[in-house]
Amino acid sequence: MKVIILSAGQGKRLLPHTAKDPKCLLSIQGKTILEWQISELHKCGIDQITVVTGYGAEKVDTLLQQKYGIQDIKTYLNSDYAVTDNLVSCWKVRDEMNEDFILLNGDTLFEAEVIKTLLASPETPITVTISHKDLYDADDMKVCLAGTRLLNIGKNLLSERTHGESIGMILFRNDGPALFRSGLQKAISEVQTTHKWYLSVIDAIAQKKTVLTCSIRGLSWCEVDYPADLIDAEKVVKSLTVNSSSENPVKAF
Repeated sequence: MKVIILSAGQGKRLLPHTAKDPKCLLSIQGKTILEWQISELHKCGIDQITVVTGYGAEKVDTLLQQKYGIQDIKTYLNSDYAVTDNLVSCWKVRDEMNEDFILLNGDTLFEAEVIKTLLASPETPITVTISHKDLYDADDMKVCLAGTRLLNIGKNLLSERTHGESIGMILFRNDGPALFRSGLQKAISEVQTTHKWYLSVIDAIAQKKTVLTCSIRGLSWCEVDYPADLIDAEKVVKSLTVNSSSENPVKAF
């Protein structure tokens, strides 16, 4: 299994923490977000990892070379990171989408069980990983469902049509990579594509093809977008540390 991590952005909403380093290099309990992601992927036996870089790319390259070796993890530079959104990052790395893969946002922290649950989900071309909470805010990437089938995904869904949120992790299998590449090609040819999210492509595909979701309710994860999110990140990382040193189950946050 291959994993593509989108880590091109600076993370301006985390300033001043990201004034000198990109968001993926924020330190949580002595390790960067990117290192925590790679560590949990390795626990699942995944070592084919590609990182899309942008802001502070040279620092990311240096970290990866020092920690993992230049041959182990690929990087692709999105030189347009300052004026584009993650749809363009996906387009830059489309040649890596030539087999089954997981697409992962560079600001999503998660325990290995999240990956294992996703990989064990019913086989379908595209599976969106989702979680649930009582209230959703304007920044959440919300999902509308019919059972486990995805109907819509986006930040502007009405509350009565919101059944969960995407955690920024999508599995593509069988025809999924080709479907996504085709959707990216269509989107990239349209005007005003530069500030679109790649999930707009998933939403468009869901209108014509079956896209399923995989719930990770109860498992540890968080998205790091704002300084306040660093508190949740500390909790998730603490659970990862305890899990790696104990066979006893840890309560998820």
